[in-house]
Amino acid sequence: MSDREQGSAPGPLGDLPPEFQGFERIYDQEIRPGLLAREAERVAAAQKAIQTRWIGGAVIVAGAGLGLAVLKLPVAAIIFAILGFAIIGWGNMGITRMAGEAKTLIVEPVARQLNLAFTPAPGTCGSIYRHKEVGVVPGWDRSSYEDLVTGKRGVVDFELFEAHLEEKRTTTDSKGRTQTTWVTVFRGQCLRLDFHKTFYGRTLVTRDAGFFNRFGGGKGMQRAGLEDPKFEKIFEVYTTDQVESRYLLTPDLMQKLVDLEDVFRGGKLKAAFDGGEMLITVQGGNLFEPGSMFKPLDSADRVLELLKDFSAVFGLIDAVTAGRSRMPPPIGPQG
Repeated sequence: MSDREQGSAPGPLGDLPPEFQGFERIYDQEIRPGLLAREAERVAAAQKAIQTRWIGGAVIVAGAGLGLAVLKLPVAAIIFAILGFAIIGWGNMGITRMAGEAKTLIVEPVARQLNLAFTPAPGTCGSIYRHKEVGVVPGWDRSSYEDLVTGKRGVVDFELFEAHLEEKRTTTDSKGRTQTTWVTVFRGQCLRLDFHKTFYGRTLVTRDAGFFNRFGGGKGMQRAGLEDPKFEKIFEVYTTDQVESRYLLTPDLMQKLVDLEDVFRGGKLKAAFDGGEMLITVQGGNLFEPGSMFKPLDSADRVLELLKDFSAVFGLIDAVTAGRSRMPPPIGPQG
């Protein structure tokens, strides 16, 4: 009989769902030893960062006083400020490096245990074009991607990645001089779920946009009513298949979409059912980061946060799968 069956207190990772029970052992045997081996480096890097922040701050303050009050030269204050921030940046280099290495030490064993693949720098993520096609991200002129996770939940293939999309904008002043700037149009998490079974129609879910709701969800789509009035105040739903949307967008699924924003530490969620896929975006947030480097590396909270991220994705997949299983077959031929 296991400790949990005997009623013992939860381990350092808390009271985990059944599918994550093995992570107590994974944490103790695979993750924690590697983190402890780097703890001395973390402490040294943290101390250096703290010291250089004090020094850099002092340089900025002293420079401002000297340049403005004594020398009456604002340019001198600016030079001291640049120097102070450079000192702070130099001191943070060790912490930044440790954070990247800690991410690998934490994420890779967890992903491996769940039979997932983790790629910190994936290059281009091709499915971003599907996100654009269904209207959950805007157009862009340049893009970058990181932290790609791919895997399977039951029969559902999924991929999750962070995207930074920018648009090139050129302005011309009254003298004909042009200036080009890059503006971020989306930065956040992108999730693609492939159910390998075509949806009957297209359904788009967005946050309630108030006045802008009148613009709808696109050609051929109509506003759909939700089962729960609480979620009708949060989301706007447009669909080409009213019946299918009611089976898919159960209160359970809508709650999981709200939870996903919370777990992903972002907002402005959008989701679309199209073809055999569900495509989701959440703006903001930054998943798979190891947390503060000013606390011990082997803190169990680092692994627990990661498991919460995966649990939210798995719960969402299960909710959609359950909704589809209750849906009756279509009447007549489908396009």
